[in-house]
Amino acid sequence: MPTEDQQAIPRREQLVHRLYEAAELEHTLMCTYLYAAFSLKNGEAEGLSHEEASSVAEFRRVIMNVAVEEMGHLAAVWNITAALGAAPRFGRGNFPLEAGLLPAGIVVRLAPFSEQVIQHFIHLERPAQSSEPEGSGFAPERLFQRGVDRERLTPMALDYETVGTFYETLGAELRAFVAHIGEQAAFSGDPQLQLSQHELSLAGVEPVRCMKTAQAALATIVTQGEGAPHNSAGSHYQKFLGVRAELERLKAINPNFEPAFPAAQNPVLRPPPAGRAARVWIEHEEAAETVDLANAGYALMLRLIAHSYVLPRPLSEKGLAVDLSLGLMRAVTLLAERAARLPAGPSNPDCNAGMSFTALRDAAPLPPGASARRFFGERLAELAAACNTLAENGDARVVAAARIVNDLGQRAIRGFASIAPPAPQISDRPSAPPLLDAQAASIAPAEVSALVDGVEHVEANDVTLIYDAKKCIHARFCVTGAPQVFLANVKGPWLHPDAIPVDALVEIAHVCPSGAIRYVRKDGQPDEAAPPVNLLATREAGPYAVRGALQIAGQSAHYRATLCRCGASKNKPYCDGSHHEVRFSASGEPVTGTTDMLAARNGPLAIEPQLDGPLEVRGNLEITSGTGRVVARVEQARLCRCGGSGTKPFCDGTHARIGFKSEPPDIAHVSELAQSSKF
Repeated sequence: MPTEDQQAIPRREQLVHRLYEAAELEHTLMCTYLYAAFSLKNGEAEGLSHEEASSVAEFRRVIMNVAVEEMGHLAAVWNITAALGAAPRFGRGNFPLEAGLLPAGIVVRLAPFSEQVIQHFIHLERPAQSSEPEGSGFAPERLFQRGVDRERLTPMALDYETVGTFYETLGAELRAFVAHIGEQAAFSGDPQLQLSQHELSLAGVEPVRCMKTAQAALATIVTQGEGAPHNSAGSHYQKFLGVRAELERLKAINPNFEPAFPAAQNPVLRPPPAGRAARVWIEHEEAAETVDLANAGYALMLRLIAHSYVLPRPLSEKGLAVDLSLGLMRAVTLLAERAARLPAGPSNPDCNAGMSFTALRDAAPLPPGASARRFFGERLAELAAACNTLAENGDARVVAAARIVNDLGQRAIRGFASIAPPAPQISDRPSAPPLLDAQAASIAPAEVSALVDGVEHVEANDVTLIYDAKKCIHARFCVTGAPQVFLANVKGPWLHPDAIPVDALVEIAHVCPSGAIRYVRKDGQPDEAAPPVNLLATREAGPYAVRGALQIAGQSAHYRATLCRCGASKNKPYCDGSHHEVRFSASGEPVTGTTDMLAARNGPLAIEPQLDGPLEVRGNLEITSGTGRVVARVEQARLCRCGGSGTKPFCDGTHARIGFKSEPPDIAHVSELAQSSKF
């Protein structure tokens, strides 16, 4: 029989049980915040005055920001769970949550934005000393006690009044467990399986390896939520208080002010069981199809995040899974906003539909490997096909969602293909025409030019010179450094690699910033290697010049590239000189940011152009000014490519406000590729 002291020491199973509840709590709060944001009206076209439209846009920004931070909290909880050697939990109960899943005083359900809902959010995020009441209509249906006053071997639920109190208890139990068993034994999970800033750039998302890093994760959750211990201005609690104050001000001016559509409370896609009156059945067919598609995207998003937790870092598939998941959230947002603008159906004529966030029976990670990649590929293809069909209605949000899902499918094809072992291939390097043996014995090889996929290959004695005209930005290092090799403004052959020694030629190739000039040596000497430091230079009123072991849009891009940052290139993501035509103005000397030295300075550098958005960069990278000054050292960044960001070179969301468009992939829809072997 354990002693009283032994009973007071938390068990690992109990801590995991607590963390599972923490994950469900963060997850459900995130969904309720998103639901309220999705219901908000957009602009004067939807019945708002100019002043109201501006304030409602700020309401949406604030609530979406809180929801994003809840995603960071969720990842922090998952990291602690994985650090303890357990599998993070990705599932949750459906809305409204059944009594007992959380304490009686914490009511969680889906409802559109209103004064009562904002008060409910304030109550949920309140500090322990706050007397903020619950929102009208959100009182618990019944009071009950979950906790018991005796220690049990089976993990038992905990009663708590506020989220901060729950995390305070969790932190104390974790400290006691670590003190008893030791840090090395306590945090026995592989930190390479967790998420980091390399995959998800959110506060608190750092690998947990010890008590200090675990406490830092918990501290981020509490301070961003209730703002403890000093009720900080940037906390969720204070942000919601600000929304309430502005809402009250606008209501005083216009008592008829309605900032949101009357979206359903707790929508469902099938008739609710008897006795479940607090649910709205979505009967309108277009609304049901829209909600169904949003739910399916959300479920796949969860599966992809779960999958990322069984993949070690720095495997590129881990980052790809997170990227696809975040991309799906963009599509889900558009579909959910569309649903809130459609009728629920004849049984509920006074309210609109709404996304129900239906949870899968199990969202546990799939076994890693080819089968998981096929699963995700097939599911993305199914979503793309459904999106394309629904987009035939012409609604702008649905059309935009279809573009996003099709683009994600293509990214999955590229990304998964690069992960799978490549099939043996015959070299496509052109060779000189066959010669008779007698000729071969007496004649030196001539320079022979051939086009391979639009790229010029010139065969010389000791080197194959490669020139990709589509990437060339006419930096002129070639024609000024080796004018006898690169003959400008001539008719006929203009590349003569034998005109100078091969060592001199390769040095000319190395200074070509765009990577338009490359080579393959034949003299037994090594070809170009990845640089010792990955660099991205911001050129004055021009492109990004990048050097590293580059993967751009899922394809190998060798070691040098110039990427468009003005938004006008017709060869995106590469620069084509259009910044001159549009008179692009941007400093090549941005302000210095975080320059802490990285643990490593080289390695793979993945650059993924986001659809209608920034360049998502992952890998060790030093960003420099045009003169070489270090601007920032990062492992993950979102770089502006619309030309409009006020925080260049980093993205600030301007692309969405100005309607920046990137060209859709010039390839078939994902749905047409689903049956191929590419997934």
